[in-house]
Amino acid sequence: MEQQQGGQAGARVLVVDDDPTVAEVVTGYLDRAGYVVDRAGDGPDALARAAAHWPDLVVLDLMLPGMDGLEVCRRMRGHGPVPVIMLTARGDEDDRILGLEVGADDYVTKPFSPRELVLRVESVLRRTRPAQPAGMLRSAALSVDPQARRALKDGFELALTVREFDLLAFFLRHPGRVFSREDLMREVWGWDFGDLSTVTVHVRRLRGKVEDDPARPRLIHTVWGVGYRFDGSPAEV
Repeated sequence: MEQQQGGQAGARVLVVDDDPTVAEVVTGYLDRAGYVVDRAGDGPDALARAAAHWPDLVVLDLMLPGMDGLEVCRRMRGHGPVPVIMLTARGDEDDRILGLEVGADDYVTKPFSPRELVLRVESVLRRTRPAQPAGMLRSAALSVDPQARRALKDGFELALTVREFDLLAFFLRHPGRVFSREDLMREVWGWDFGDLSTVTVHVRRLRGKVEDDPARPRLIHTVWGVGYRFDGSPAEV
C-alpha cells in the first residue's frame, strides 16, 4: 500500500458516495480548492482506491450499498491512520455518535454546504501537520511528539485518530486547567460552534487508550458541570 504524504495544497482526498450528484459536487469544490480528488461509489471500490493511492483524508458517506461507511472506516483504519469526515443523511444523534466511535474525525449532515465541507477538510488537514516545530510533550507514562504526530504510553505507540491526538497534545500542554466542551471545540477543533457530543465521544475514546482503567480515570478527569481537566506531571523538552 502506497502511503503518500503531502501538504495541504495538493493533498489527496478520497470522496466515497454512491450518489453521483453529491460526489460530483463535492469533487468539484475540492478540486477548485486545490486538492487531488479520487472518487469511489461503494466500499470495495473505496478500499481498492485507497490501497492504490493512500489518501490524506477521506470524505465518506455513512449509507453506502453493501458495505456501509462504518465498515469502510474500520477497514481503512486497519491499514493505517487516515482522517475521515463522515457524511450522513440521518438526523439521529446515535448514528452520528456511532460514526465518531469508530474513529471518524468529523461528520457533516446532509444536506450540507459544499463550502462548509471544504472548510472542514482544510481544518482537519491543517491539524495533521503542525506549521511550527514543537518539542516533545511528556506526562506520567505518556510521551507525545507533535512534529512526528506519535504518541506513546509506557513506550508503546498509541493508535490515535487525528482529533484524539490533537486532544491529547492539547491536554498535555495545559495540565491542571479545566476546559469546557465549548473551549475544547474551539481550541482543538477550531470551531466556534458545533455538536458538543463530538467532544464527549472523543474524550471517552481517548480515555480508553491512555487510562489504565478508563472507568476510573486518573489522567483525564470530568469536572461535573464544567468540563474536563488533565492531571499529570508535564514536561516539554
